Amino acid sequence: MFSPLFALRQIPACLSLGLVSALAWPSAQAQSLTELYQVARDYDASYRAARSQYEATQARADQAKANLRPTLNLQSTVSRSQVSGNIDGVPYFKHPYGLRQNGLSLSQPLYRPGNLASYRQGEKLLIQADAQLALAEQDLIVRVSQAYFDVLAAHDSLVFVQAQKVAVKEQLASAKRNFEVGTATITDTREAQAREDLVISQEIAAQNELRVKQLFLDQLVGRSNTQPLPLKPQAELPTLPSDRVESWVESAQEHPQVQLAQTTLDVATLEIAKAEAGQKPTVDLNGSYAVAHNMDGSSLSPTSRVSSRITQASIGVTLNFPLYAGGALQSRVREALSLQEKAQADLDTARRSTAQATRTAFYGVLSGTSQVKALQAAEVSSQSALDANMLGYKVGVRINIDVLNSQSQLYQTKRDLALARYSVLVGGLKLRQANGSLTPDDLQSVNALLAP
Repeated sequence: MFSPLFALRQIPACLSLGLVSALAWPSAQAQSLTELYQVARDYDASYRAARSQYEATQARADQAKANLRPTLNLQSTVSRSQVSGNIDGVPYFKHPYGLRQNGLSLSQPLYRPGNLASYRQGEKLLIQADAQLALAEQDLIVRVSQAYFDVLAAHDSLVFVQAQKVAVKEQLASAKRNFEVGTATITDTREAQAREDLVISQEIAAQNELRVKQLFLDQLVGRSNTQPLPLKPQAELPTLPSDRVESWVESAQEHPQVQLAQTTLDVATLEIAKAEAGQKPTVDLNGSYAVAHNMDGSSLSPTSRVSSRITQASIGVTLNFPLYAGGALQSRVREALSLQEKAQADLDTARRSTAQATRTAFYGVLSGTSQVKALQAAEVSSQSALDANMLGYKVGVRINIDVLNSQSQLYQTKRDLALARYSVLVGGLKLRQANGSLTPDDLQSVNALLAP
């Protein structure tokens, strides 16, 4: 009789995890990590909001630049009027006339320090929006990857629990046969029955966990019944390009969060320049050209019906010097100085938090890698212990509970190993997110570990 437990025992420890994952879903219907990420880019609301905010900031930067350029206006007026007069109550004349006037006006700022500061702020805000978009992209990469491997981990847990249930059923049947022939007590049967009931409850919990993780991934990418590709049977986890934590911390100074805080400080500094510009004079170049047609006379010649044409052109420089604004200008400068101090404090906080997050993520990956190696050794040891206990049970030197405990330990180790492997992969992405170097290209190395 074919034994599922025997079949699993014959699989090498290094292959069993990948084989169980490979049985997850039909590969023709499964999606890779990069495929689901590309789908999420067009579906995820938070990423689309960040992308729209970036486009809006680009438009705002163009608006600030427009304040340094000339403005040109065209005016056109057409009117019809009537002038009438009387002497001693007797109508003397009634004179209708018309006016048609067209003109151009030009204004070019010559000296407006406030507009120049606004233009430079627009450039900084564009850098800020780019950093915000990079943060949103990194967050989406991590969220999709975490959800992807959460589904794989939940599925592996379910498969291992179901395999354990098969093994427990076999042990229960063996205990019943031994009891019937008198070579075992009823205690062995009851212990196996209790362990089967426990495994059934664990199976129900694992099924629900898989369902929840599946729904979360579906909602994240906007698809139904997503099926992640499993890891290759012999996939080797990637190693860190640098094993020095300080090298990761140093590169974290280019983190988008730090750039965001730095540009906020730059904008606050330029806001001081804008506030101080309110106390400085402004100089504008103004010019105009207009042509007026008086048809059938005008209000200045009420009795004449002679049409005339008047051309007027002007050019000049306007100087405006603020003298007093009720103290509002000085108050605005004080406000800008205080906001600059706040921005500087926020920048210091951003630098410290990114450095701390980078260290935490770095040691998390190192710890996870070591845990994977330890669990791989524990899996081999647990398999050997199970084999020894089953052999001892057959010859009568071990009891049924020893076999059941060995089975539980083996499958618990397999579940922990699967989770540790996925945690290392996601941890590597989180480390790059922590130091600000995470890009969609980093998904390629992880995607290459998935079964085709």
